Amino acid sequence: MNKNVVKKLFWMCFTLGLSVLTVWALLKQNESMSFAQLMELILGADKKWMIAAIISAFSYVIFEAIALCSILNSISHERSFKRGLLYSTSDVYFSAITPSATGGQPASAFFMIRDGIPGGVTSAALVLNLMMYNAAIVFLGIIAIVISPRAFFAFKLSSKIFIGLGFVGLSILSLIFLSMLRGGERIFRVIRRFLHFLHSKKVFHRLEPKLEKLEKIEKDYENCSVMIAGKRGIMIKAFFWNVIQRASQIIVPALVFIATGGDAKLSPVLFAKQCLITIGYNYVPIPGALGIADYLMIDGFSSIMSKDMAFNLDMISRGLTFYICVTLSGVITLIGYLKGRNK
Repeated sequence: MNKNVVKKLFWMCFTLGLSVLTVWALLKQNESMSFAQLMELILGADKKWMIAAIISAFSYVIFEAIALCSILNSISHERSFKRGLLYSTSDVYFSAITPSATGGQPASAFFMIRDGIPGGVTSAALVLNLMMYNAAIVFLGIIAIVISPRAFFAFKLSSKIFIGLGFVGLSILSLIFLSMLRGGERIFRVIRRFLHFLHSKKVFHRLEPKLEKLEKIEKDYENCSVMIAGKRGIMIKAFFWNVIQRASQIIVPALVFIATGGDAKLSPVLFAKQCLITIGYNYVPIPGALGIADYLMIDGFSSIMSKDMAFNLDMISRGLTFYICVTLSGVITLIGYLKGRNK
């Protein structure tokens, strides 16, 4: 068994254990709630709003697929929605079980390259999508402040720190990805030096074939970057689909809240709070931001509802947007991998 497989298995088991621990801790804090009561609450919920929440939760994966396909189709590497869905689910699944939120990018790249998309084009497309993903979260954070200017101040100090650091971090990352897209030669210069270093340490013997392969990837990357820079429409479409993608996930707690008997008038405030919560946990170096996301959600929701209701809303919303969504993404990714391997 190679090191990559061992590493993936480790993080998968670690995430599973952390998930169980998080759910146990939440139930322990809320003594009045049990799994039986939680299921009773879900079964007694308004079906049309609960179905809307379920569709919205999985739309997160669908809209990422559309975003990736729109980028690839715009740069003359057309792929079907079915292939885009595989690129999306692999990203969602591996991002959830690794400490980095960008952990899914190599998985997406694997499937893209296996489908015949050049490595340089794959890299440029994923960098653009990741840049727009970060920009979309920041944009929705600004929208949240417009919708509910006081939403941020209702959080505890610790939550405010997470949100503030997340906002700054995401803004910096968006600028870094933009510079990577426009100045790829710097990245490839570093990679080239790293290859020379590995060769000097006798990690591998033949350096020239690797440099030639890297040169081809760099050429594809530069050509793709120039094409993207020359077509502003590509970036606008990618940004639009990423905003819709993020919004489809962020609105889930508001839909669940209405489904479980909450006042629909509070849904804009819930949406605004969830935008800020997403900024706060998005780049926490814990798989799926387990624990941190729940802490921020309970803290944010408790200011407009009872703490018991905030616990319930967190459990159901996270169940849909994280646990179920990630599990389905993992199953689709596995099926896609096995089908491709058989071919």
